[in-house]
Amino acid sequence: MNAAARGFPRDEFESRCAHLQKIMAAYELDGLLVTAPPNFRYITGFDTEFWESPTRPWFVVIPADGLPVAIVPELGGPALSRTWIDDVRVWPAPRPEDDGVTLLTEALSALPKRFGRVGAELGREQVLRMPAIDLDRVRQNLAGTEIVDGSPVLWQARLVKSEAEIERIAHVCDLASVGFESLESKLTAGISVREACRRFRIDLLERGADAVPFMAAAAGPGGYDEIISAPGDRPIENGDILIIDTGATYDGYFCDFDRNFAFGGLDDSARRAHEIVWEATEAGIAAARPGATAADLWRAMNAVLEKGGAIGNNVGRLGHGLGLQLTEPPSNRPGDETKLVPGMVMTIEPGMEYAPGKMIVHEENLVIREGPAQLLTRRAPRAMWTV
Repeated sequence: MNAAARGFPRDEFESRCAHLQKIMAAYELDGLLVTAPPNFRYITGFDTEFWESPTRPWFVVIPADGLPVAIVPELGGPALSRTWIDDVRVWPAPRPEDDGVTLLTEALSALPKRFGRVGAELGREQVLRMPAIDLDRVRQNLAGTEIVDGSPVLWQARLVKSEAEIERIAHVCDLASVGFESLESKLTAGISVREACRRFRIDLLERGADAVPFMAAAAGPGGYDEIISAPGDRPIENGDILIIDTGATYDGYFCDFDRNFAFGGLDDSARRAHEIVWEATEAGIAAARPGATAADLWRAMNAVLEKGGAIGNNVGRLGHGLGLQLTEPPSNRPGDETKLVPGMVMTIEPGMEYAPGKMIVHEENLVIREGPAQLLTRRAPRAMWTV
């Protein structure tokens, strides 16, 4: 399997910046402050596992016009200077009494004031990676500038992926698809859920995935009652169904889908439930066309699940956006009227509780195209894999 390209050329980042600035103008922002790893990487291209250390904050300021400014700890200066960012300002961190607050205030104060508003990661599905008390200090130090929610700008910009981004997602989806297909031969009754996932994780890394930040799994007779727990030590027995849901990455971009494995065969009720969820997935894929909404995807899948006799679904949605994060807006749920447009990457994830404590969930990844959607994952078989 040939590896996809890594990294992006300068013009990709220039295009992202220009797109952000166009949206910022519509929201009447003089600038945008970014601190969270996915947004930081989206704008700068900087990749590091140093995010695991919460000691030092990192900042990027995007002005309404012109190029971004990076304000980073001194130890990050050399790495940031190798990105497309030309203006990199540093301080000797950690310095809790002033961890970049003065430099950040100076950068924000220097922004030309047209609206007197700067956006920050304050809203939906965003995380501010700096002490809230430091943000308050910046607010107090800014004269005539208000810090407001900038999350709509960030999500609107990140909603539609470039072809280069889609290439990364497609590549990691393919790696995981092949990994799932080969996993059946590596499973035997009696091994633990943890061991099954360990074998799969090793296989993904050997195939070329950069990391596997997310792997949830569960097993139970005829199904499972939840799909978010870390793999445990419960032995898998004949009659069980094992689900593994993986979020592996390549060049920063995620796949997010699951597969089910039956041990020793399926009883009729579980087989029928699996078929209903598979058909609901087909309905979701068929509905994923430009002009439809995230709520339309939910309605298409839910109609099949309800007709099939679903008694519940504790997930709360039937899929979501995907990209630099495992889950991104929109959510396939009632009330989310986000319109699908070409270039959006979505998960299709119907699930149903068909008996008390017994769920079956399917998930595929696709990109919205003109006309039918393009599957990025290799479609799960209609008949569940049997060990």
